[in-house]
Amino acid sequence: MKRVIVKSVFDAFDYVMAHYYPAGLKDLAEKKDTYAVISIQDTHTGGFGFKFMKSECCKGVLTLYFDDIVKEIEGAVLFSEEQAEEIISFIIRNRNVDTLLIHCYGGQSRSRAVGAFALRMFGKDETRYFEDGVPNSRVYETLCCKWEEMKERKQD
Repeated sequence: MKRVIVKSVFDAFDYVMAHYYPAGLKDLAEKKDTYAVISIQDTHTGGFGFKFMKSECCKGVLTLYFDDIVKEIEGAVLFSEEQAEEIISFIIRNRNVDTLLIHCYGGQSRSRAVGAFALRMFGKDETRYFEDGVPNSRVYETLCCKWEEMKERKQD
């Protein structure tokens, strides 16, 4: 994986559409990198009304539904350890793509936490995600703990 990018749902859609080309006109595509998408959608709206799909450029899609909260709130869905394991497994399976695209509604909290974790997972510097924003602490800490647990299980 060459890079990790975090976007809002609108900017993620634009990124994906930059890979589009009419049939037979592949050279017209603005972008040609391979990518995988982690799509974080809200539960209270039932998602954003569209889902990303695998394609020639898009090698994998993981769509998760949880809300931007750090503690239990009635009517909202808290990020879970199972979702953390899904994200980690997805990142591992898609480690050979050029770009890992992560989005949530605003690209500011949940996706920023996943982006920071993805960089940390590969031993890269994730500080940029903490300098100009506030990653969701529940998401980031759950991912870090689950990753350590998974590494320990693998060693046993």
